[in-house]
Amino acid sequence: MSDQPPPRVRVTGPPRRRADVVRHPGAREIDAETALGEVFMRSLLREQLVLALRVLAALALTVGLVPLVFHLDPSLGDVEVGPVPLAWLVLGVLTYPWLIVLGWVYVRQAEANERDFADLVGTVEEDSP
Repeated sequence: MSDQPPPRVRVTGPPRRRADVVRHPGAREIDAETALGEVFMRSLLREQLVLALRVLAALALTVGLVPLVFHLDPSLGDVEVGPVPLAWLVLGVLTYPWLIVLGWVYVRQAEANERDFADLVGTVEEDSP
């Protein structure tokens, strides 16, 4: 009997099976990088960029201006809510729920943009001859 080890086997992960994917005919336009597909993609990217800029503007106008307010009115630095200074309360406590709200709004609207995009791609191709 020989003491040879068993042959080595490469493990790459679970087998990958493609699910039956129902693709809109408009997806072929995008995959083929046609002029129509490019217009579709540019419209989606533009919508997502506008959404991101709106959320960043809301963040800048709310959280970004808080330090400026405290700089312009130094007496606010002396205000305390209970034992906690107002600046700590605003920047250290109230900021985080606002960030969560902005993130939630961004994700919901981005998903809505993508749903609208998928509907548009499907509708445009279904109507074409």
